Amino acid sequence: MLDLSEIESKILTQIAAANDGVALEAVRVGALGKTGEISNLLKLLGSMETDQRKTFGAAVNTVRDTVSEALNSRKNVLASAALNVRLAAEKIDVTFPIAPMGHEQGRIHPISQVLEEVTAIFADLGFSVAEGPDIETDDYNFTALNFPEGHPAREMHDTFFLPKLEGEQERVVLRTHTSPVQIRTMRTQNPPIRVIMPGRTYRCDSDQTHTPMFHQCEGLVIDKTSHMGHLKWILQEFCQAFFEVEKVDMRLRPSFFPFTEPSVEVDIRCNRKGGEIKIGEGDDWLEILGCGMVHPNVLRNCGINPDEYQGFAWGMGLDRLAMLKYGVPDLRAFFENDQRWIKHYGFRPLDLPSLLGGLSS
Repeated sequence: MLDLSEIESKILTQIAAANDGVALEAVRVGALGKTGEISNLLKLLGSMETDQRKTFGAAVNTVRDTVSEALNSRKNVLASAALNVRLAAEKIDVTFPIAPMGHEQGRIHPISQVLEEVTAIFADLGFSVAEGPDIETDDYNFTALNFPEGHPAREMHDTFFLPKLEGEQERVVLRTHTSPVQIRTMRTQNPPIRVIMPGRTYRCDSDQTHTPMFHQCEGLVIDKTSHMGHLKWILQEFCQAFFEVEKVDMRLRPSFFPFTEPSVEVDIRCNRKGGEIKIGEGDDWLEILGCGMVHPNVLRNCGINPDEYQGFAWGMGLDRLAMLKYGVPDLRAFFENDQRWIKHYGFRPLDLPSLLGGLSS
């Protein structure tokens, strides 16, 4: 009688030693194939007596079942190991930037790019972002901001007035600036306040440097000790980071805004030679924004005591910042949806500048 346990042990050892599918298949053929070791044992049954055939046949079948189960188990282990190796070799780091493709799907609009740049810079300075509706009441857009009755900004030729709905007591307008968000913030938050307010604004105006819809970013600081020196420092830090220059000379000229007192226009040094504007050098000056100390009447309209708190605010056009930084000659092109223009002036990655200087990669 053959020693079936020795044969079984030998084949199981060979199965365990198989390191890949090819080696495992060779073990299977050698054991269970047409001329395999176990198959040859079954061929001996024809020459045995009946009682011996029953005993021997049952024993061989048990070995065959054990070997078959071991083969399937080892096959699953090798398949799982091969899959893990393949996954490790083919894994993709989804945090990597998308590789440039032959057919580009689109570009980031310059205004979207500038909005993210401005937000990132002021976030580094400790400012949060506040937003409000595009359709505002007369109170939020004008009255609470100390616009007197009869001010030119209230007139039809400057403002988009919407039809008054039945039952409404106050007329509504498409906001002419993002300053209503300042009012909403001061009426819902207690000082100290440090926020910026980017968003769309609307005025009846259209030419090379004006469009009926444009983008602004205003800033507001309310505190007990804030003053014009703080305001100038913040604006200088912003301009240096945004225009990616080491130094920006800045001058403040007296001006008038109903919601600030004193009010100033801010100019930065530039060079206009050669048909382009270079910020931070030269003998020319470029008006960049308006700002000032928040008028006491505005603080009172928001329930803030002007004898205890004071603050400053500023406003700048995001579209004009994009024109200056990226050399766009006509403001109206921002809104014409010309794919050739977008391909030329648009951005692939959304790189953001920081106060450390320059765009981050």
